[in-house]
Amino acid sequence: MRALVTGGGGFLGLYVVEQLLEAGHDVRVLCRGRYKALSELPVEVVTGDLRYAPKVEKACRDIDAVFHVAAVPGISGGWKKYHSINTVGTENVISACLSQGVQRLIYTSSPSVVFDGRDHVEADESLPYPTRWLSHYPHSKALGEQSVLAANDDDGLRTVSLRPHLIWGCRDNHLIPRLIQKAKSGRLRRVGDGANVVSVVNVENAAAAHLQAELSLRDSLTAAGNAYFINEPESVNLWQWIDQLLDLAGLPAVKKSISYPTAHRIGGVMEKMWKWLPLPGEPPMTPFVAAQLAGSHSYSVAAARRDFGFRSIVSMDEGLRKLKEEIRVRQ
Repeated sequence: MRALVTGGGGFLGLYVVEQLLEAGHDVRVLCRGRYKALSELPVEVVTGDLRYAPKVEKACRDIDAVFHVAAVPGISGGWKKYHSINTVGTENVISACLSQGVQRLIYTSSPSVVFDGRDHVEADESLPYPTRWLSHYPHSKALGEQSVLAANDDDGLRTVSLRPHLIWGCRDNHLIPRLIQKAKSGRLRRVGDGANVVSVVNVENAAAAHLQAELSLRDSLTAAGNAYFINEPESVNLWQWIDQLLDLAGLPAVKKSISYPTAHRIGGVMEKMWKWLPLPGEPPMTPFVAAQLAGSHSYSVAAARRDFGFRSIVSMDEGLRKLKEEIRVRQ
């Protein structure tokens, strides 16, 4: 088939591109910038912005399946930025798929679209969207997901939404480097009592889920129009897992801690400071981040296994071994 990957130069997107190529497909990528990794692969690169509908429509010409991975993540910033890219940009992708006769659309969502501030333990897809949002990112992604699922047409464009949780692995330029940097600077603090469990997913498994879902949409309607959590079957204790990652870099376990109520209050103050003052980057803490770090967020993948055969291609041990080698080379 001919596949389009939006955001194909990013962390997850590049793995999706590589796995599509390994499966023998022709790949086109739509991204805003230039990426050295993409220039070394046999792919067609279209440079453009999701917010510019004509460019998105052009990228979707003669395409069988679209993997819409591109999004703007973050915990701060104005609503306009998140909505214009994550919501309106997704609507542009849907419109382009419809006008160009694309048959399948696989959307990269997030479990945060159903995050309501409470603990989720082995939760499934029956969780409703919340009525109040703690951050613009999950709100904008939820609106995008709802549009994708509403666009499903069994006789036309078949759609599915995947919600990978806590993506980690080699080539990560966000989670792992930030953890290591904070640990080295002595600024890393455990939030809460340290007993919270979370679901995580290796980036190679998250990418594989996209290909597995697309393959299912070709011949079956079972997954069409549905959203699915994507993570390893077994959850982990968040802070023990963080200590394990730090150990890969030769760093000690997290010793200092802060209570969730205190982190929540500090996060509220920081969020206001970053909103009203011209401070660089993102606030180190927000109420949303405090809730994520102190609470439990684990999800069942039973539906994904049942409906489109989701399965991991890399074990936790193998993923950690690969990551340790990468960290050793970087250092």
